[in-house]
Amino acid sequence: MPVIIDTEENTVIARLSGEVDHHSAGELRSDIDLAIEQHHPQKLILDFNGVTFMDSSGIGLVMGRYNAVKPFGGCVIIENTGSQIKKVMRLAGLDRLAVIK
Repeated sequence: MPVIIDTEENTVIARLSGEVDHHSAGELRSDIDLAIEQHHPQKLILDFNGVTFMDSSGIGLVMGRYNAVKPFGGCVIIENTGSQIKKVMRLAGLDRLAVIK
């Protein structure tokens, strides 16, 4: 399973694993969006600890989830990125949409 979803009060935590690419992005989007629709979180945490590879689909995944939580006044926090993934996210400007830890 490429994502494990947990909820705590007003927070949805998505623990991603494996490769975040065009093959896995659709399923990840669906699973995370379902949790967002059900819980209307104030915080969406995307935990990249188990991610071994990310292409531009990962950038789109984060941007889309930002747009999904924004109507609820929510924010996105990206955690446990490796240095390479963090660099790609910053170059793409995701640090303007989300907190990258």
